[in-house]
Order: sequence, then C-alpha cells, then structure tokens
Amino acid sequence: MSVEIKLSRSNRIYRTNELVEGKIVTKLSSSISHQGIRLNVNASVNLQVRGGSAGVIESFYGVIKPITILNKTVEVLKSGRISSGTTEIPFSFWLKDPGEKPLENFYETYHGGDISIQYLASVDISRGYLHKSLSATVEFIIESKKENLPEKPISPEMVIFYMTQDTQRHSLLPELKSGGFRVSGKVCTLCSLSDPIEGELTVESSAVPIQSIEIHLLRLESILVGEKIATESSLIQTTQIADGDVCRGMTLPIYIILPRLLTCPSIFAGPFSIEFKVTLVITFQSEQSKVHSKSNFKTLKSWHAAESIPLELIRTK
Repeated sequence: MSVEIKLSRSNRIYRTNELVEGKIVTKLSSSISHQGIRLNVNASVNLQVRGGSAGVIESFYGVIKPITILNKTVEVLKSGRISSGTTEIPFSFWLKDPGEKPLENFYETYHGGDISIQYLASVDISRGYLHKSLSATVEFIIESKKENLPEKPISPEMVIFYMTQDTQRHSLLPELKSGGFRVSGKVCTLCSLSDPIEGELTVESSAVPIQSIEIHLLRLESILVGEKIATESSLIQTTQIADGDVCRGMTLPIYIILPRLLTCPSIFAGPFSIEFKVTLVITFQSEQSKVHSKSNFKTLKSWHAAESIPLELIRTK
C-alpha cells in the first residue's frame, strides 16, 4: 500500500494568492476502509543557532521555536472505502482564504544554513486504532504575489571597486606587499532573483602571477536570541571567472546564475534576517598555494586578496 501527493504544477511553484490543486494517489492491493482523508498544510520559519555563532553564549545553542506562518487542515473525504488498484482523489485549497488574517508574513521558500522557510502539505488517511494510517508529505514552493512586485527591469545598481595591497587587512606575501597589485571593476549590488549577477573586472597590474579568480556567493543569517543577535555566514556557491595568470588590462565579465531555494529576497524581519554578499577572491601563484589549492572564505591566506560587496536580492515580475 502506498500514498502519494501530486501537485498540479510540476515545478510546485505557487503565489500566495493562488489556488493550490493536486491529487492524492493511492495504490492498494485490496480495498480498505478509512475514517476520513485530511490534508494538513503547514508553513514555518525554522531557526537554529550553532556553536560558534558570534555574540551568543553556549546555553542558547540549538533549535529555537519555529515561527508559524500557516497551519490549516482541509477535509478531502469523509469516512468511506478506497478501492484496490490506483485511485486519484482531487483536492484544492487556498493558502490565504478571503478575509483571513495570516499568522505571519508569507515569506518566500528558502533553504539556508541556520534558517529555512518551508511550505508542506501532508495527507493522512486514518484507518482506526487497529491499522496504521497512510501518510505522505510534499513540499511546495512559494513566491511573492505579482501584484506586490516591482516591474521588470529594475535599474541596475552597480558599485565600483578596486583591490590593492593596501586594501587588504590580512598579511600578504612579501613579494605582493613590496611589488603590489591593482584590480578594479564593478558589480551589481541590487539584483532580481530571475537575473544573473553581472559585472566586470580588470587586472591592471600584479607583481605576482595570478593562479585563479573566484567569486563566492555568501548568505548572512541573523537570529534574535534573547537580547543578542546570532549571525552566521556560510557559502552558497563558488564561481570561477579566471584560471591561470590573467592578461593585464583585459576586461573579464562577471556572470553568476543565482541558485533557486538557496536564495530568496533579502529579508529584514524582527526575529531574523537573511542577507547576501559577494566576495571576490584572487589567488596568487606561490609554493603555499600549490599545497593549499582551495580557498576558505572565512580564513584568507597570505597568497589571497579579497573584496566583499553587499548584495540585495529582490523578486520582480
């Protein structure tokens, strides 16, 4: 015996003002009786504070009580029987009924490190005390209502940056410190989730050959714990834009596709916030870099140079 929830949309993406439809599919070797089929719809912001989070004492580590966004039950069928074979039982529900006041804002679906925002639909086929209930769960994706979104395209907001040996706060290779380097460019700081992060950079000069240039996309998740704020940064993805020594004076394009679910519109809510930034990391050729090929965005070595730029993400029509 098995039960499955199939939503009407293969991508499972819905707006908060749209009707969610689907089918409950049962596959049975013989007919069964049931005491009702119910669909439970739950949405919450799940928070956790990990050891080592800035500004938080050890007694606060662990999972914090979730913030409930939605909690409703839809009766699909009253008690009866389900025949053997494959049976499809249609269902539908509104996330927000007309005139209903939501428990919390409908934030977009997000799968982060310490913060996750999930919308789940679970079916429960109750069969009485002597039989185990049949159940299944599916996650559906929520995006902001189109009526609340700005028109596309948004005006791109670019920030000009430059990197030299004097802009670095960590110790550098002696030959970098004495010989110097200069990298300049521009990158988008306000970006639609449906568009790539765009920009460009130019290696104007460098006394040491370059090994690679990477851009880290980072998330900064902050959680209010008592009177303190726990903030944790984590890596979402790394995009390499240059491999090997770069020709001086040549403009390199920056083009980064944003991953779905791992990003969302920047959020500044009371109990939590979700922000993003991009960090440009240059690795210079040295004996040490050959041994330690991978860069750690939290710990820069003497053969690295980096520049971090805040990034605001928004949803557009």
